[in-house]
Amino acid sequence: MKVQDAPPKLGKEINSPVALVRELLATLGRDNAPHPHALAIDGCDPIVATRFRAGEAAAAVLAAQAITAADLWSLRAGAAQRVAVDVRAAAASLTSFAYLRYSGGAFERAANPTTALYRARDGNWVHLHGGFRSRDVTLKLLGCADEAAAIARAVAQWNAQDLEDALAERGACGARLRSAAEWRDHPQGRALSNAPVVDIERIDAAPPRPVADPGSRHPGARPLSGIRVLDLTRVLAGPTCARTLAEHGAEVLHVRSPNLPFIEPFVIDTNCGKRSCYLDLENRSDVDRLTDLAREADVFSQGYRPGVLARRGFSPQALAELRPGIIVVSINCYGHSGPWQARPGWEQLAQTATGMAHEQAGSERPALVPAAVNDYITGYLGALGVMRALARRATEGGSWHVRVSLSRTAMWVMSIPRVPTDAAPAGIDVAALAPWMIEMDTKWGRLSRLGPIARMSATPPRWELPPAPLGSHPARWESPPSM
Repeated sequence: MKVQDAPPKLGKEINSPVALVRELLATLGRDNAPHPHALAIDGCDPIVATRFRAGEAAAAVLAAQAITAADLWSLRAGAAQRVAVDVRAAAASLTSFAYLRYSGGAFERAANPTTALYRARDGNWVHLHGGFRSRDVTLKLLGCADEAAAIARAVAQWNAQDLEDALAERGACGARLRSAAEWRDHPQGRALSNAPVVDIERIDAAPPRPVADPGSRHPGARPLSGIRVLDLTRVLAGPTCARTLAEHGAEVLHVRSPNLPFIEPFVIDTNCGKRSCYLDLENRSDVDRLTDLAREADVFSQGYRPGVLARRGFSPQALAELRPGIIVVSINCYGHSGPWQARPGWEQLAQTATGMAHEQAGSERPALVPAAVNDYITGYLGALGVMRALARRATEGGSWHVRVSLSRTAMWVMSIPRVPTDAAPAGIDVAALAPWMIEMDTKWGRLSRLGPIARMSATPPRWELPPAPLGSHPARWESPPSM
């Protein structure tokens, strides 16, 4: 595979998920020759009710990720693997929180009318997102009650662009519906079009660090055994990134503030394989504790707005000085350069801004793709970037910065040719997902859930820990590091 020096323009000539895997790996500088792995991707779209190849895109990233994990295993043990991914199961993973069951019941989420598409006075649409603290700011700006009819009347008094701007000025979430062409012409869309889907940048010249002792071949060894990951993220892309690293053997410590709200099903879905602790970064002693943890970490994954962690001493450059060879991961909605880089956003807003929602059902009555396509795939891409950076660290040295965003992921998914207009979505038969369903004993009782999707012949992905309530564990590492 040829390594591309220019930013990747993926998806234009892709005829199969396997070809998409090869092109994706090529853009990340991965040479297939030293450790070839057999790859099979079964099934095809449409699975979800959309013309976007959501299942195939997810399957391709999961396959690329598994191949990269197999590469890391080859650095440890020298053996190639067989990798297989099922498109239907990959599509199901884009709503994996919906498959959570405990003691025969299901988790439910309360309706939130501040998170929906509303039509503005000028006929354009705006997607509000009143999740977490954005809800009160949004309602105050609109001057209305937290009811769908009242919100609709209030939004109808605004022009769409004015409302988007007003929300942004107040640090609240919202995006005007745009077509893909409008997004490409927007300054933020132009900034993203020049960015890689997975941006991996060397940030210093630290010496090479092996993935682990090459002589360590004990029965419990896995591709990421001994790799320590600090996960300072929430809902859904960031936690999915760290959850994926955990399924390949990394020790993941999820760090959350005790003062932030959360959505329980999303925590349960994405915290498998992790320990979870509370640290309040407004508290000096907790900042010091995080510094100590980072000094012994291999990966530091965060989803904060630009500058928030830097002010506390955790910029990528500061982390590289603290822990030479560290892999820093930055995950956001709109990208890491351009005028919107500091704006908060979520899955729905990435779909709305980039043109995905516009194409899904048209501008008259727009609709979202019925899956968290960008959230989960961005998480998978982040984990892929981390593992590629670990491989490069082992051979080239250096500390690395991995950057992914929901909107860049949306643009990538939209660059892949659509399914035929007359193709009916197969849907997801829960009974057919049985090979991927697992059970765990948790604080919520016996939990049934969707397990890891990729199959690997020598190191099958798995989670060694069930999800736990936030703050259940002490802020410390439990196992010795790889080096």
